Amino acid sequence: MTESSGLTWPTHHPGDLRAGDVLRLALTSKVYGAAIETPISETPRLSARTGNRVLLKREDQQPIFSFKLRGAYNKMAQLSAKERGQGVICASAGNHAQGVAYAAQRLGLRAVIVMPETTPDIKVAACRARGAEVVLRGDSFSDAEAYAYTLQAQLGLTFVHPYDDPLVLAGQGTVALELLRQVETDGPLTVFVPVGGGGLIAGVAGVLKALRPDIRVVGVEPEDSDAMFQSVQAGERVRLEQVGIFVDGVAVKQVGAYTFDLARRYVDDWVRVTTDEVCAAIKDVFDDTRAVMEPAGALAVAGLKRYAAEQELRNETLVALTCGANVNFDRLRHVAERAEIGEQREAIFAVTIPEHPGAFRAFIEVVGARAVTEFNYRFAPRAQAQIFVGVQLAQPGERAALHAELTAQGYPVLDLTDDELAKVHVRHMVGGRAPEAAHERVYSFTFPERPGALLAFLTHLHGRWNISLFHYRNHGSAHGRVLAGLQVPPGDEAAFAAFLAGVGYPATDMTANPAYRLFLT
Repeated sequence: MTESSGLTWPTHHPGDLRAGDVLRLALTSKVYGAAIETPISETPRLSARTGNRVLLKREDQQPIFSFKLRGAYNKMAQLSAKERGQGVICASAGNHAQGVAYAAQRLGLRAVIVMPETTPDIKVAACRARGAEVVLRGDSFSDAEAYAYTLQAQLGLTFVHPYDDPLVLAGQGTVALELLRQVETDGPLTVFVPVGGGGLIAGVAGVLKALRPDIRVVGVEPEDSDAMFQSVQAGERVRLEQVGIFVDGVAVKQVGAYTFDLARRYVDDWVRVTTDEVCAAIKDVFDDTRAVMEPAGALAVAGLKRYAAEQELRNETLVALTCGANVNFDRLRHVAERAEIGEQREAIFAVTIPEHPGAFRAFIEVVGARAVTEFNYRFAPRAQAQIFVGVQLAQPGERAALHAELTAQGYPVLDLTDDELAKVHVRHMVGGRAPEAAHERVYSFTFPERPGALLAFLTHLHGRWNISLFHYRNHGSAHGRVLAGLQVPPGDEAAFAAFLAGVGYPATDMTANPAYRLFLT
């Protein structure tokens, strides 16, 4: 039994929780001791483009700019007197940490928050400003979480889980209670919910299906962080080996037990989206509201757009939950770069042209009146040249048409619009070739953004292999991406494999990537 919630059913087994239970817990929640009822925003531009009435449920307007306050406060407000006296602990690098800190301040509780050492200073400072004790540990959430459980046992604190707790997910479910009061429609209604560990969608789906089973609930995940989708497909919780780092607010390797059971029962459909689509959605929300979402905050909007197009929805009411606006300003550069591609308003091509005077002009004549957004080239004493070109599109289908036009004119063309290596690294490196770099192996590494990370990487090398290529760019998140070329002669393969296994950073072999082959070899 749960000591302080007054429940009459066992909560130790996730399968015991049903939609009616989530509804009852949501109706008796304490969220409004700290959270507010957030508004619904109309989106005239996005609605016109999709052919549907698109609404945003503005959880980015909570006091901590995220829905996470609801669940954290609901859990903490219902602790027993003994638990309150001992205090709480959580592990988080983002919005849940700020929710726990804010709730603890309102309730007068001790709060210990364990964060990875890679957490941006602005988030650490925000928690400390609310009186929380912040402990920095490890490079990842997993490191921080493991240490938080160790501290919990040592200090006798109550652990406030970010999603896998009935009171936490029920607190998030109050979003659905508000939505039902605020949205009036005589036709079909679909609600799009961002999914990380599953607390928000479990609470929202549970409440909606208990009260309005006709409402369609769609979960949205990034393609590179889709732990819930894969778990539902497998019929059991799966653990991802690696998750994407861009939509960091939902970058969870394994979803919760409670949340998985509720999601597979009550969520109607799933949609997964790309980084570019998320960036485009951030721009869409800004265009209609002048609010700047964090990537996870715009995730549901990206899913709404894709789902509406794929399902050919028209004249329906679609609601996306904008779940957070805690974005690092430095990330906006990357967002702006990728938004046009995500909206299919820009195409990126590698084109081979003759290396002689007049070749540029002839190429541009084929491009015609379309605006060139990027053009990268460097002379090389060869018969042909490789150019990296971005072209603005008037409509999505124009990308294929332009590709066909260029091919018809005799230009070898490679479409790089969906090539991650080309967009993150190669577009900033065009112009340098190194034919002398024999036996080059190219890898993409994911580094924690903290002092000493690069030194640790180079220390692992021990000077055995020459670094022949290196590109790094800060995207304002907890982890950065590095492209590195290493000269590994024949006979060193086993030692190099051991190096990759022991370096401690996720590595992906990019040696066969076509953008690398065209521009950097």
